[in-house]
Amino acid sequence: MSDLTRREPIYDPQELERQLVVSENAGDVTGMTALFEPDAVIDLGDGRLVRGKGAIHEFFTKLQVTGLGPEGRRFKLGEQRPVLICGDLALTSTRSIDGDITTEVARRQDDGTWLWVIDRWSVTW
Repeated sequence: MSDLTRREPIYDPQELERQLVVSENAGDVTGMTALFEPDAVIDLGDGRLVRGKGAIHEFFTKLQVTGLGPEGRRFKLGEQRPVLICGDLALTSTRSIDGDITTEVARRQDDGTWLWVIDRWSVTW
């Protein structure tokens, strides 16, 4: 298992957001990156897309180096909507403390765990 794939198994897609916040606040970039599939994409909401696990790892590393998450703050767990599951896909969504709404698509892996494949940081315009 490579450094970019080490992670605690997530068997409930609702737990992905919590684990992202915990990992980010602990400075665990590898743990953050491990929540995404190899070809995942993050839409940062400003026209920038981050594609693939290597680019996601680099992006999260830059956030840790600067000590700043989106909007100049650390990630905090907001109000999560109940996960919506259809087969091997799940829609997760969180309203952050500042009111932004994130949406993510997770996919069930062969071992029964869940990873994000699409992450849109803000669905508000």
